[in-house]
Amino acid sequence: MSLFLRSLLFTVLFPGTVTVVLPWLIVTRWWPAEFPGWGASQVAALVPIALGVAVLLHSVWTFAAVGRGTLVPVDAPRKLVVVGLYRYVRNPMYVGVAAILLGEALMFRSRALLGYTAVWFAMVNLFILVYEEPYLGSRFGDSYARYRRAVGRWLPGRRYDSP
Repeated sequence: MSLFLRSLLFTVLFPGTVTVVLPWLIVTRWWPAEFPGWGASQVAALVPIALGVAVLLHSVWTFAAVGRGTLVPVDAPRKLVVVGLYRYVRNPMYVGVAAILLGEALMFRSRALLGYTAVWFAMVNLFILVYEEPYLGSRFGDSYARYRRAVGRWLPGRRYDSP
C-alpha cells in the first residue's frame, strides 16, 4: 500500500477515533450534551477546530513527504522531521488534536469533553516521555538531541534551523 494511502488510513483510524468517534460517544451516549444551537461560542469553536484540522493534516503530510513514514510507531518516519511546523514545535500533530478537542468541548459546552481532553493530553504526554522521546533519541542520536534542545514539546518557540 502506498505511503499516502497508509497515512490516510492511520489518520482516519487514530486521530479520527480520538477527535470524532470518542467525542461523539461522549456527547451522545455516555454524558449526553445537546447541541445548544449556533451561538457565539459555537462559531468561536470553529476556529480551534479548523486550525487543529489544518495543523494535523499538514503534519501528517510532512511525515509522509519528508520523513517517508506515517504517524503510527510501527510505520514511523525514516528521517527525523524538522521542517514545516516541526521547526517550531516538536509535536504539532498532538497540538492539532488538542485544538480540535478543545473546540469540540466549547462547541457542545461539555465538561465531559473537556475532561476527556485533559485525560487524553495526560496519556499522550506520558507516551511521549516514556516511549517517543527515548526512542527518537536512540534512533536519531545527536540530531534529535539538538532538535529537542532547540524546539519546545508543546508550545511554539524558536525556529529550528538544522545544521
